[in-house]
Amino acid sequence: MKDVIIGTAGHIDHGKTTLIRALTGRDTDRLKEEKERGISIELGFTWFDLPSGKRAGIVDVPGHERFIKNMLAGVGGVDIVVLVIAADEGVMPQTREHLNILKLLQVKKGIIALTKMDMIDAEWLELVTEQVREEVQDSFLKDVSIIPVSSTKGYGLKELITEIDELAEQADNRRGDGIFRLPIDRAFTITGFGTVVTGTLISGSVSEGDRVEIFPIKKETRIRTVQVHENSVKTATSGQRVALNIANIRLDELERGNVLASPGSMLPTIMIDARMEMLKDAERSIDNRDRLRLYHGTAEVMCRVILLDREELKPGESAFVQLRLEEEIACQKDDRFVIRTYSPMITIAGGTILDSNPPKRKRFKEDVIEELKIKEQGNPAKVIEQYILKNSQKYQERKEIIKMTGNISEEYFSSLVNELITEGAIIDLHIGEENYLLHMQFIKELGTKLSDMLEAYHKKNPLKPGISKEEVKSKLIENVKQRLSDAIFSIFEEMGIIKLDNQYISLKSFKIEFNKMQLQIRDFIMERFKGSSFNPPKPAELITEKRYNEGQFKMVFDALLDSGMLVRVDEDIAFTKDAYDKAVEVVRTHIKDNGAITLAEFRDLLNTSRKYAMALLDSFDQAKITKRVEDKRILY
Repeated sequence: MKDVIIGTAGHIDHGKTTLIRALTGRDTDRLKEEKERGISIELGFTWFDLPSGKRAGIVDVPGHERFIKNMLAGVGGVDIVVLVIAADEGVMPQTREHLNILKLLQVKKGIIALTKMDMIDAEWLELVTEQVREEVQDSFLKDVSIIPVSSTKGYGLKELITEIDELAEQADNRRGDGIFRLPIDRAFTITGFGTVVTGTLISGSVSEGDRVEIFPIKKETRIRTVQVHENSVKTATSGQRVALNIANIRLDELERGNVLASPGSMLPTIMIDARMEMLKDAERSIDNRDRLRLYHGTAEVMCRVILLDREELKPGESAFVQLRLEEEIACQKDDRFVIRTYSPMITIAGGTILDSNPPKRKRFKEDVIEELKIKEQGNPAKVIEQYILKNSQKYQERKEIIKMTGNISEEYFSSLVNELITEGAIIDLHIGEENYLLHMQFIKELGTKLSDMLEAYHKKNPLKPGISKEEVKSKLIENVKQRLSDAIFSIFEEMGIIKLDNQYISLKSFKIEFNKMQLQIRDFIMERFKGSSFNPPKPAELITEKRYNEGQFKMVFDALLDSGMLVRVDEDIAFTKDAYDKAVEVVRTHIKDNGAITLAEFRDLLNTSRKYAMALLDSFDQAKITKRVEDKRILY
């Protein structure tokens, strides 16, 4: 049976803590100052069991305006809110601000408790009930029960509990299959145990012994023990108030606003794309680049608001924005947040995160707005596709993309990716243990660029077999591993765009064709080299002999080298392929028969000069056919 989290809200001194004490028998004020002053300053936590058997965790939030940031840190993970309004005072300023915050965070379920009913008469109770009903008409509380209670005398408590129990049955089940995520609202030490953190588990589950990571500081730790409502358990699940004893982390390394999550599942960010909505009754507008306070989860950071499609955001309006933060936080797509002014601190806006790690956006760009519209529509497969399309040039692995596209499990992510693969929208490249996801539109655009590059190269170098893989990689697919670029080249080959020949890439349709003059040069060069065997001519001598155009001669000569008809062994020395192979056979046979060969022996066997024999032996050493030992060669 799922637990539920109940949060209180309401003006200072309207009886929130007293009501909780009446429901649970426990006092959530734990600080000395709170007890002396009679007001809540920090968050308080307790629980009680409902008639249905569900356990209700309770988060008691401060009501004073000075402690709104503490209220915000506690209310983000609640299933049901109890808005507490003192019957003798009615709706007050912090009642309205708390209500606005709850609307901005999109809390769905709630009850209104009119406390201190024993201090007023029936007529006043009727009047204040009407006032409250009118005040909440524009909120999720417009049709909820308003239950008069007296925490000191016990009036109405049974009815309140019954109503909470009914709402608990209706409360949305939190996603249990998401990544484990726990925003930290308290951290402290216990003698003999070490560091303990608490919070509301907003997704996934966590078990004793699990490895987890603290964001945004990116430090890994291990869960020693797990407690839910002061009871030790092996596993806690989403929707529960949790205390975790963590290993090897000092208290001074932590702060409210940190998030515990599965290792590697999140990326700290200083920029957020969002849809932001202004409250209708906001006291001011927001101008581009205004410096404001962002509240997300249990974190509070300063930020600049970049309005992407306007100069001013007025009360009651909404817009796409980029929030540029002054400190890193850890968040996910679809998380809600609240915006307050810098000074005086007043709640004026809130919204939904659409991208938790976006690039720096330029304003008034149609493609940016269209991208954010797709992300806002919420189709998870389309969101993943859009992200892959925008980031294919980064050649990201699957595990990186999961972090960037939301709080979903690997299994659910895989099902969405398989859907996109079936549609032909993306391709999945497995290279050893690495797994890359690339969008087909990016692949096609890359193929077009490669085709254009090769077409221009073939026009300029008609006798060259193509561009080397390394050159293409450096110009077109930078900063990736060789195995990945080879896999992408293979895709283009399968698509019929290119052909691969050893280390060269050419257009599928390309073939080397010699014109009449080039054929004459080719035949002349090969005739002279074949006739010279192991005493080959110098290319410069051949050019002089026939007075060929130097550029044309070099083009043909290089083509013969590229095709393998000639083999270059030194800057100015080449042999025919047959002569080179014969020299290899000679050196191997002699070494097998005699154990080694000297330069002089090799020279005499080939009936050539010392220069040519040395050039051949050096090339054999480089090719690891032979190995030099003092003044002799042996087989490698």
